[in-house]
Amino acid sequence: MNGHFSLAESLVTQTIQARFPFEGAYGAQSGIARQLDPGMGEAVGRRTVFRPSDNEDFGAVADRVAQGNTGLLAGVDKREVMQLRNAIASGALLTSGRHLQHGDSEQSTRNMEVFTNCATAICSFAKFYLLLNGSGVGRAYDDELCIVDWAQAPELHFVLDVQHPDYPRDRAALLRFGLEMQILPWGTMPDAFDAGMEAQVTQFLEQSLLPLVPEVPNKIVHVIDDSREGWAKAVEAIEAMAFAQNRDYHLVLDFSRIRCAGSPITGMQGRPAAGPVSLLRGLLNVYRNVIEPARRNGMPRWEQALRVDHYLSVEVQVGGARRAARMATKSWRDADVLHFIRAKEEGGLWTANHSVMVDQEFWGYVNATTAASPLAEHARAVFAEATRCAWINGEPGFINGDRLEDNRTGSARDKPVYTDGRDFCSARYRATQAATLLAELAECAARAHFPVTTNPCGEITLHVTGGYCVIGDFAPLLACPIPLDAVTPGRHAPELAEQWDARVRDSVRLGVRFLLRANRMDALYGQEVARTNRIGIGPTGLHEWAWLRFGLDFHDMLDEEHAAPFWQAVCELSTIAKAEANAYAQETGTARPVTVTTVKPAGTTSKLFGLTEGAHLPARRQYLRWVQFKGVRREDAVWEHGADPLLRTYESKGYPVRSLRSFPGMSVVGFPTVPLIQRLGMGERVLTAPEATPEEQYRWLSLLEKYWIGAEQGNQVSYTLKIYTDRHDLESFRAMVAQNQPKVRCCAVLPSRADSDLGYEYLPEEEVSPSRFAAITAKIKDDNVREVVDWAHLQCASGACPL
Repeated sequence: MNGHFSLAESLVTQTIQARFPFEGAYGAQSGIARQLDPGMGEAVGRRTVFRPSDNEDFGAVADRVAQGNTGLLAGVDKREVMQLRNAIASGALLTSGRHLQHGDSEQSTRNMEVFTNCATAICSFAKFYLLLNGSGVGRAYDDELCIVDWAQAPELHFVLDVQHPDYPRDRAALLRFGLEMQILPWGTMPDAFDAGMEAQVTQFLEQSLLPLVPEVPNKIVHVIDDSREGWAKAVEAIEAMAFAQNRDYHLVLDFSRIRCAGSPITGMQGRPAAGPVSLLRGLLNVYRNVIEPARRNGMPRWEQALRVDHYLSVEVQVGGARRAARMATKSWRDADVLHFIRAKEEGGLWTANHSVMVDQEFWGYVNATTAASPLAEHARAVFAEATRCAWINGEPGFINGDRLEDNRTGSARDKPVYTDGRDFCSARYRATQAATLLAELAECAARAHFPVTTNPCGEITLHVTGGYCVIGDFAPLLACPIPLDAVTPGRHAPELAEQWDARVRDSVRLGVRFLLRANRMDALYGQEVARTNRIGIGPTGLHEWAWLRFGLDFHDMLDEEHAAPFWQAVCELSTIAKAEANAYAQETGTARPVTVTTVKPAGTTSKLFGLTEGAHLPARRQYLRWVQFKGVRREDAVWEHGADPLLRTYESKGYPVRSLRSFPGMSVVGFPTVPLIQRLGMGERVLTAPEATPEEQYRWLSLLEKYWIGAEQGNQVSYTLKIYTDRHDLESFRAMVAQNQPKVRCCAVLPSRADSDLGYEYLPEEEVSPSRFAAITAKIKDDNVREVVDWAHLQCASGACPL
């Protein structure tokens, strides 16, 4: 088995028995692909989905994705290939952004990490590698799971050949290096870069970056390969040596093989590479801000790990497109958890979502204030401090660890402990130096109070030692076989209703089979993938579907009796998903999936077609959606070398563009956005998130857990519930959390204020007034966008005539 999932080695030879579970609702011939939503949808497609060979045709995307996925298992019925292709092309089966981006005929030769949205890791090099592959990664920083003392790391020396294109040899390069290493104030222009600044940068360069390997005792030279694997191996070397307490050694890291900044990255649509300076900056920050302080003053091991992961995550900008997504959790029982709770408030740690892992015992102490014991007092102190901090900045949250599937059923305890590194091993990467570390951590996890944690968005349960979940979205609204503007909400001819419903059911069947085939790929966590066969399929655009198919708005859906047809349909789809997943796993000789259902945030996929995202209500009626791109303008308005060419394109079309100070080297483009739900004739029945009460949103979440997630084989619903501080004070916030949070698996509760009062340099979604929105769109020279955000059309669709 070579230590990993052996099925990946026999994809071509294994043939399955033909069972065709579909209703054939997508036809036998290639259907016409749905057009992306003009403006934001097209921008997301160009940025993260389309390849040059796609010619911006979503049907071409569906062709290659269906071909790549069905090629993972021999003998897939050609009829299923066509059904899958048409379901994707229609938008009814959106899969996920990474499948749309990377799926093609070469998929069987790729590593699974590129196709997984969700992962966990138990050490820093593993987390870094997964982030570089684009996964969102969760990590538990419980005391019992952090055993590396980074104070015992070797002395580090950094080398870059002077002939490397990124070695700063002239004044302009020194300025760029000073800015990138954050030695100089961000925005320093050439005319302000005086001799003193130049001397400061030169001194830093001489102290931090060597042109040649130094002559030092106990020397180990590690040449970093120009790949994700090479970067991760460098971190593995440091972490393994720290665990082995090799403080007396000198580890020389040579960056000279890493391609220069701006070089195209194959597999990322030719987007620009970060270059060696990025990794240098990350490792230098680890050395100066973790290793040295831990040696001088001491630092808890969990905090060392948290800070190492932060500094490495800062450098994860895959082709300037994807930034690191992390979850950091810590058990409420840990004596030092109050320090963890305050970490975000104290500043400097911004690359992870922080949550406290709690359970029924915790909530019992919180809600029974008469209980007297040291543990009860500790629980109440944790709740008080966590809610105080969350009231300020939204973190930490609470995750009910005892309600998570693998912990609730006990299946997490069934994971074997390996001593040879096989549980972090693939054709591309195998843990070598850190095998002993991984084995000891596995032993610790087997005894841990919480053996599972979640991915960054909270919708997937995963083992703390590491695991994956491939996830995907289906959009029941987009399964509608006729144009949406020809549909009368809630009133359909029987033939239309049956065809629509059949297409939704088939999209779910196709989706679970799609995800289970992805589990057959070569994977670092192949052993865990084989053991759990975990997947997560979930709906998106729920509010639009409820309106057009059933004639229901948000308030209607909260009434189970009134909305019975809707909830019965959701329950039926959940049953279909689990039944088909179990049957297909049995047919293909793989494990019964531990989890099947989820609701993920669905950001990329939903934006393609203007849908509400996952379970969320529309955030606003009209807004600017700001999207980050790599690159900044110089003072003379010329874009710097290596800037994403899309910045020039959007600027030339009149989109608002501005450079950021809080994210050095990045700029944002504002896309005027009108959600699809505003264009479906709902009028005043559209409800935005700020208009729904917290109690209503908790009710919505509990209904989704009941009917979609289900009692078995379910993950969680990813949901962010905003509490507006002009309507609730701290004490009412605490009371609401204490009453409602114990009843759901997880929910991010985010106190918020008006956009203008938040103090951020920019927000991903910025609400704008109707007049400003109209003024912005009037400047954009893009006819498709102008049409979709036409203000007169929008007012008519909302039930208000502008005339």
